[in-house]
Amino acid sequence: MSKAGSAAKVKLSSYDDLFGNAEEKTGSEEQIIRAKLTDLHEFRNHPFRVLDDEKMEETTESISKYGVLVPGIARPRAEGGYEIIAGHRRKRGSERAGKEDMPVIVRNYTDDEATIIMVDSNIQREDILPSEKAKAYAMKYEAMKHQGRKGNGNTLDEVGEAVGESGKTVQRYIWLARLSDELLELVDRKKIGLVQGVDISFLSEDAQQWVLVILEESGANISTVQSAKLKEYGKSGELTLPMVRLILTEEKPKERKVTIKSEKISQFFSEEYSSEEIEGIILQLLEEWQKKQ
Repeated sequence: MSKAGSAAKVKLSSYDDLFGNAEEKTGSEEQIIRAKLTDLHEFRNHPFRVLDDEKMEETTESISKYGVLVPGIARPRAEGGYEIIAGHRRKRGSERAGKEDMPVIVRNYTDDEATIIMVDSNIQREDILPSEKAKAYAMKYEAMKHQGRKGNGNTLDEVGEAVGESGKTVQRYIWLARLSDELLELVDRKKIGLVQGVDISFLSEDAQQWVLVILEESGANISTVQSAKLKEYGKSGELTLPMVRLILTEEKPKERKVTIKSEKISQFFSEEYSSEEIEGIILQLLEEWQKKQ
């Protein structure tokens, strides 16, 4: 798929599309208030981290000068106060700026509606970690199923629509969400690759703990061959701690690298072909050659 084709799939929602026009609703249906920061509570199982990083410094500086320009979104809590749906970073920035309150739009969203809006209002950030995306997609997928949509490929496509990701990609992240928090952290730190993480997500909680222990002991990385073995033995119920240790500590085959000079390639491919396209064609031709042997 071309870059233009991928970009065309991204559906960016405007403020009014996502939250509606605040001026059109009144009464018990919606309120725009200045809520005390102490009355604003984090969304239950909020998957996105709010860090005091460089971007938070910029947010804090902006709020100090101009205040919160775009109201947050919240809903009333049975226990009192409000649950933040969108605006966790704005709340933290307001706290750091010494503010006591911030503007929020209060609506009576259902759990599923609130979850979908919470995910969609955060998922388009550029600095999202794999663990955040995995948990967010899993939450949105479950919310959409609760709304009466069947768990099929179309629903998965809808889950990733906000950022132009396919249903297959969404499914992989949902599988990734089954990893323990400790293993997810290793994925975030790139100690475990996404493909390997998905394979390990099919293991039981005990088996995942075995993997974590062996990785911490050995400091080794997991290859795709090793993760595939773990998944295979895990599905058959044959996986044990000694077997996990054996698989993860076995000597990995040396990686072979083959470089073909560009002048040799250029006689077969015009400049219109990208490196990825050239690689794909070469691999396809090699597969056809192998079948003829």
